[in-house]
Amino acid sequence: MIGYTMVGTNNLAKARQFYDPIMSGMGLDECWCDEQLASWGKREDPNYPRFFVGHPFDGGVATIGNGVMTAFRFDDAEIIDRLYKLAMQNGGSDEGAPGSRPQYGSGFYGAYVRDPDGNKLAFVCYDAKVQE
Repeated sequence: MIGYTMVGTNNLAKARQFYDPIMSGMGLDECWCDEQLASWGKREDPNYPRFFVGHPFDGGVATIGNGVMTAFRFDDAEIIDRLYKLAMQNGGSDEGAPGSRPQYGSGFYGAYVRDPDGNKLAFVCYDAKVQE
């Protein structure tokens, strides 16, 4: 259903410094990078949805929308913990530490971060087996 997602940045070098280790940790390849934008996905599969970060095409300042978030889904909680840690180590800010969120479902486990430009990301699992 999703072809690609794009978030804006005002500093592509800083955004790449944040996203490169996270996307690598997700098993994604860098598929494109120039002075305007970068993307990650599966290099060998052009139909795999891609995630882009880039300068706005209209030349304006990148702004964030309140209530806008991209969620990445995984099969276990362990990778969510690792991705959250990578985000914090590479210039991200906390919006909700990794943990169970039973209000969203009995196995829901997630973490929420913001990138250096303030774009919100979620790392989620719908059926995590977590020891509390």
